[in-house]
Amino acid sequence: MNSRWNQMIYKAWSPFYDQFFNKGIFSKARKEVFQDIEFSQGDRVLFVGCGTGADLEYIPHRDIAIAAIDFSDDMLRKAKEKFNDTDIVFLRMDAQELAFPDDTYDIVIASLLLSVVPNPQKCMEEMIRVVKEQGKIVIFDKFVPRNEELSFFKKAARPFISLLGTDIGVKFESLSRPFSKKFSIQTDSPIMLNGMYRKIIGIKDSKR
Repeated sequence: MNSRWNQMIYKAWSPFYDQFFNKGIFSKARKEVFQDIEFSQGDRVLFVGCGTGADLEYIPHRDIAIAAIDFSDDMLRKAKEKFNDTDIVFLRMDAQELAFPDDTYDIVIASLLLSVVPNPQKCMEEMIRVVKEQGKIVIFDKFVPRNEELSFFKKAARPFISLLGTDIGVKFESLSRPFSKKFSIQTDSPIMLNGMYRKIIGIKDSKR
């Protein structure tokens, strides 16, 4: 996968995305991800890879400052149409090169992102950089289940599935290991499809 290919893929996906990824089990999973996330008055919240804004439906908008970024103009356009009567700031931006200062946000949210960006480790690094000390990073995504390996069928299918703009072979444990000294996992729970999709919440703690 590369950024240019992803732009093409998500241009094609944008008219139909919500019909697949904000309905049924995906809608239920998104609700579960956000049901116990506490937002405080004045929080600065960043949605990285906001897509069509599916997650924005499940959080309060009042009294918090929300920025939402995506690399796809077409996906951003859909999100803006849904929330044009809000104060949400929508920006086109590469999740692997966030144009924000260090320690800017109280909460950073990434749904179905790390499995689609060309360099998920760089994306993870950037999210940790821009979240404040003791701030939260909330992740909802598909990963290889813990203590498992891809089946022969999935290994064979992986290159073809990547042409659709997603990687079924990302291991969160390998992805997050380089950041273990400054990113503390608080929650890591299966949320959909027998643990293929997980809800992960971590705290930035550079001083531990």
